[in-house]
Amino acid sequence: MHDEQWKAIVNCDPSYDGEFYYGVSTTGIFCRPSCKSKTPKRENVRIFPSIDEAVKAKFRPCKRCRPDQERRPDEDLAHQTARSIEQHYTVALTLETIAKGVHVSPYHLHHVFKRIMNMTPVDYLLAKRLEEAKRWLSESNRSVTEIAVSVGFTNIGHFSTMFHKKTGMSPTMYRSSHFKQISNDEAMMDGRNDVLGSMSI
Repeated sequence: MHDEQWKAIVNCDPSYDGEFYYGVSTTGIFCRPSCKSKTPKRENVRIFPSIDEAVKAKFRPCKRCRPDQERRPDEDLAHQTARSIEQHYTVALTLETIAKGVHVSPYHLHHVFKRIMNMTPVDYLLAKRLEEAKRWLSESNRSVTEIAVSVGFTNIGHFSTMFHKKTGMSPTMYRSSHFKQISNDEAMMDGRNDVLGSMSI
């Protein structure tokens, strides 16, 4: 199982529905990635590329998410839109351009997506961009401006405002907090190594 698949299961990410299914060895049940059931232990999870593979392995379909039943057209539209946003979040997108990409009106897409995904397409786009921004702030030394542009923001002020609104801190504060935690963890590890070294002398 890839980390990306595990993350989708933990986050109950509907954009991965149909891409794979997961079975839980302790229950003998298989689910969609978006299933709202309690997150299983990773070591008990098996990934299947199709429903047939899960059934062949003697797993039963979950009665909550019903992976054995076909999705309705509105669900397909919502998940197709989510996948499109995941793939194109770095470029300039509006509700109109997103709707054009899936061949429906902006009004129809807005209401269907919100009903299925519990957020609007624009909110989903913002969440994706901020998620990627947090990853870059945590894992790189790129400037805040570079990161903002790379995840699709054209205005650094808007990026900073939205980042603070959703996380409670500025991008710079988020980065400082993360690296401070890393430094503390490294210091603790160095301390343990010093103790172990003195014990071995």
